[in-house]
Amino acid sequence: MNAHPADSAVFDLTGKTALVTGASRGIGAAIARLLAAHGAHVVCVSRKLDACEAIAAAIRAAGGSAQAQAMHAGEPASIEALFDTLDGQGRAPHILVNNAAANPYYGPLLDMDLASYEKTVAVNLRGYFWASVQAARRMREHGGGAIVNIASVNARRPAPGQGVYSMTKAGIVNLTQGMAREWAAHGIRVNAVLPGLTDTKFAGAITADAKLMATMTRMIPLARAARPAEIAPAVLFLCAPASAYVTGAALTVDGGYLA
Repeated sequence: MNAHPADSAVFDLTGKTALVTGASRGIGAAIARLLAAHGAHVVCVSRKLDACEAIAAAIRAAGGSAQAQAMHAGEPASIEALFDTLDGQGRAPHILVNNAAANPYYGPLLDMDLASYEKTVAVNLRGYFWASVQAARRMREHGGGAIVNIASVNARRPAPGQGVYSMTKAGIVNLTQGMAREWAAHGIRVNAVLPGLTDTKFAGAITADAKLMATMTRMIPLARAARPAEIAPAVLFLCAPASAYVTGAALTVDGGYLA
């Protein structure tokens, strides 16, 4: 059956500005490309401006609209500076995707140093919180918006060697629910996406280990890692009019791992 032409409108982001953190590679880059393909002007953000500019340039070359900005998700002053810059450009975001994450330590909790703990919490929790607050304050003034927080299946099932990372991802899900309840009155929807194992540089400690990958794929009904482009559509759905009645949700995209 052919789709009705009007059906495409439920995924139309024309006229929207979407801010995507951690957009220089992996899941973030895939999200940035897909949102732009559906009409959004995408602000590609990461610590490394040149890497973000490469993604923004690729989006523009494909006919989309994008710009690159530098921001360190673990530094509140850097987050504030980014939003001030966007204000000056008239680019207050209608959409925020919190994707930048840190996992500087992989191993037993008993051997983790405090600096690694603090970096993980600063980026994964404080960074998500403060970027969301900055975005929501502006969305409130413009009639609403959508925030999507990238969490992880580790939020539901802590992974060996990733105790603190898993804890922060569980915190993101809880934070998402709290924001969704408070900010619905302002027309702001807040949801989370929980990716399973995904073939990215970030997950390299797992995907580069053949023995570990064999163990992991036995735990995943679809028997493979996801591609970043397979995570991005869930984010598009939660940013778009298609999910107008969805807030406070935690959408799992994990090949059946948590089933």
